Amino acid sequence: MGLTATRTKPAVPRREVPKSRGGRPTKSAAIERDQRLIEVATRLFLDRGFEATSLDAVAEAARVSKPTVYSRYGDKRGLFAAVLRREIARWLAPLSAAAETQLSSAADISVEQRLVEIGREMLSFTCGPDAVAFSRMMTSQAINFPDVAKLGKEEGWLKAVATTARFFDHLVAQGALDVEDTTIAAEVFLDVVVGHTHRLATFGTALEPKSAEKRMRIAIRLFLAGALGPADRVRDAAKGPARRRSSR
Repeated sequence: MGLTATRTKPAVPRREVPKSRGGRPTKSAAIERDQRLIEVATRLFLDRGFEATSLDAVAEAARVSKPTVYSRYGDKRGLFAAVLRREIARWLAPLSAAAETQLSSAADISVEQRLVEIGREMLSFTCGPDAVAFSRMMTSQAINFPDVAKLGKEEGWLKAVATTARFFDHLVAQGALDVEDTTIAAEVFLDVVVGHTHRLATFGTALEPKSAEKRMRIAIRLFLAGALGPADRVRDAAKGPARRRSSR
């Protein structure tokens, strides 16, 4: 039997980081290093999932020392929180931009069409593969790490509600919308317009784009009309169902 030759994997060279006179990285170098760490960690979390991603693997892929990663983020939970915070900010940016665009749109554009444009933008990023993957990871880790769930709520959901509520405030001021509480209205809008579709995507049963668009439009019309419809119907409903006369 002959010996089988094995190829030795070359060591990955560590990137040289510009140092200050005191031996520490310069401010710009530290910022660049942190950005690179977050980018690498994001890719590994998406490719491998939370459980299979280690800080050692992130350090090796980012070409930085392990002590640097541990001193910067403490543990994997701290690193995941930093990644999640950056991703949430990226998801919220299109919502803010869409709201600003609709506020400056022509006055002859209906409120329904404005909400459709915002809803369409929201569907595109909340139901995208990266957003869905992080949603699954966050859900799976929420019980063991409640602070991760808290971060998702405070940095994600509550900020999305606040952004939508501010948009509704402007519509109320313009006389285009009439609601008692814009925050509650924003919560209802987000839930009925994208909540269900996002949950289906998270469960691996995403709707086809045309079906998601149709559902969004119907949900927006329902949101604008209200479940009971015109005011006279509300008064009739408050009186209770009408009694049917006996055929005898």
